[in-house]
Amino acid sequence: MLRGIRKASSNWLGKAIMSVVMGVLIVSFGVWGIADIFKGFGQSSLAKIGKTEISTEQFRQIYTDKLQQLGRSFGRPLTMDQARAFGLDRQVLQQTIAEAALDEEARRMGLGQSEAETMRTIYADPNFKGLGGTFEPARFQAAIRQFGYTEQRYLAEQRRVGLRRQIAGTISAGLEPPKLMMDALTRFQNEQRSIDYLKLDAAQAGTIEAPSPETLAAYFEDHKTQFRAPEYRKLAFVVINPEEIGKWSDVSDEDAKKVFEQRRDKIGTPEKREVSQIVFPNADEALAARSRITGGLSFDDLAKERNLNLSDVDLGLITKSAIIDPAIADAAFALPSGEVSQPVQGRFGVALVKIGKIEPGVTPTYESVAAQVKKELATERARVKVAEIQNKMEDERSGGSNVVEAAQKLGLTAVTIDAVDRSGRLPTGQPVANIPQGLDVVSQAFNSDIGVDNDPIQFRGGYVWYDVLGVTPSRERSLDEVKDQVEAKWREDQISEKLRAKATEIVQKLEQGATLAAEASAIGTKVETATGFRRDASPTGVPSSVVTAAFRTPKDGVGQTPDAGGSAWIVFRVTDVSVPQVDANSDEMKKLKETLQRGLTDEQVAQYVTKIESEIGTTINQAAFAQVTGANN
Repeated sequence: MLRGIRKASSNWLGKAIMSVVMGVLIVSFGVWGIADIFKGFGQSSLAKIGKTEISTEQFRQIYTDKLQQLGRSFGRPLTMDQARAFGLDRQVLQQTIAEAALDEEARRMGLGQSEAETMRTIYADPNFKGLGGTFEPARFQAAIRQFGYTEQRYLAEQRRVGLRRQIAGTISAGLEPPKLMMDALTRFQNEQRSIDYLKLDAAQAGTIEAPSPETLAAYFEDHKTQFRAPEYRKLAFVVINPEEIGKWSDVSDEDAKKVFEQRRDKIGTPEKREVSQIVFPNADEALAARSRITGGLSFDDLAKERNLNLSDVDLGLITKSAIIDPAIADAAFALPSGEVSQPVQGRFGVALVKIGKIEPGVTPTYESVAAQVKKELATERARVKVAEIQNKMEDERSGGSNVVEAAQKLGLTAVTIDAVDRSGRLPTGQPVANIPQGLDVVSQAFNSDIGVDNDPIQFRGGYVWYDVLGVTPSRERSLDEVKDQVEAKWREDQISEKLRAKATEIVQKLEQGATLAAEASAIGTKVETATGFRRDASPTGVPSSVVTAAFRTPKDGVGQTPDAGGSAWIVFRVTDVSVPQVDANSDEMKKLKETLQRGLTDEQVAQYVTKIESEIGTTINQAAFAQVTGANN
């Protein structure tokens, strides 16, 4: 947007228009006040579930966050049009309403979750654990920032999630897949078949005479669209990411040792302690409780008196950095084993902290972690460099430079592809070789046009800038241009037709009592065997189409099917059908049961949510929904 404003104001007409626009904004501030400008449609309601309202701006934030998360997963931004085409707008709306309905139900039921349990859930999340398998606050902060959360907002969201899980867990408790369903799916999944088969290929098709000019011309007219020249685009792009900028081996030992000394405590195995805490509403209650402990009351008995579960009190064997509350962490790691702290003012109240077992930390030598330190340092430097280049690149683009010009000014290497079709192939039919694997710049280019200032694509921790430099429209080719291709395709079709007719003839003979061996001998081929294969696994050398056809055919039945390209045909007889015994305690059966149980749970929860929504009432402002999701544009 800012780049567009700068471009718009780069000439006298643009400056005049921008002056008028800014003037109107200034007048609106003067008339309505700044507060009203920011309120806008924020007061309008997009949906109401019971007494819970989802404002337009609230849903806008949720929807934007979801699209950004998906964009990061895909490695490129997701447009509003693409999101609607995938049905993501309705999915996000349904999910938001379902979550609000469960939140409303939790309030109606008076459910709650302690701060300690919420933090325990966060500590256990593998996304926030480092190489040593322990919770890392820095990783936690970076992860939630990436998805647009503050710490308090994330804690609140996790508390809501915890309550939803309580409800879901209760209504799905004891839910088991029916034995009949398990047996049916086990049979379907594990059923095995064996076949004898023969393969017909070009050798069995006989001689194919060259087509006459009239035949070839007629064939070309009937299949002209197959030989049409696709649209080609000329594009240029430049890739900037940490991988392109440097490798860990470029970091000197001197620099790596400095970082090692600075991070020695974090790199090693940190000290761990068994930490328990009880939170009180004020210091007086905490002090009185500590006096009772010094008088002989155990910490656990005090917790029971306050109706606290073990999960509410015990933080487990953890590192100092894993404790979110700094005051609690400092107190816990200053006490000797077995001691109870003085009242500590923490984020969530006044706490007494008790220490159990202590495991001392271990500090590694530089030599043992040199490679890891160098790699981390190189990655950090590369990220900084990427950010610097990104800003410079955006400045150059804002100044009117195209990708190639901007890359030259910054000393970067731009890749130019003179002609590429939608499938990523050159006019020769070969795939483009100089596009990094996983970079979908071609489809992005076909969604753009010449002269469009495209947003960069996020790629492997960096960015890709691209321009469409030219478009060659799709066109019909003449027969002379593609004569060899047309003749080759005509020949393929002729071979396929002859093989299909031959396969049909053999199947008829087999149904009348002929043997597969005799038919194979008659056409100069051999009988092959494939045994014990399942639906989900094709034997070596057997096309998947044969497996599919075999499972549609009864034992001793015969059938035919082409291979994937139609250049060969398979005639087969099913010789055996069996279902092996499956151990009910095997990993395979456990996974199947878990999958079915998840599906049944999801269905049960979905029905429960639907019931809640119908009971408490749900309304949707379709106009506001269309506005947020871009359906009105």
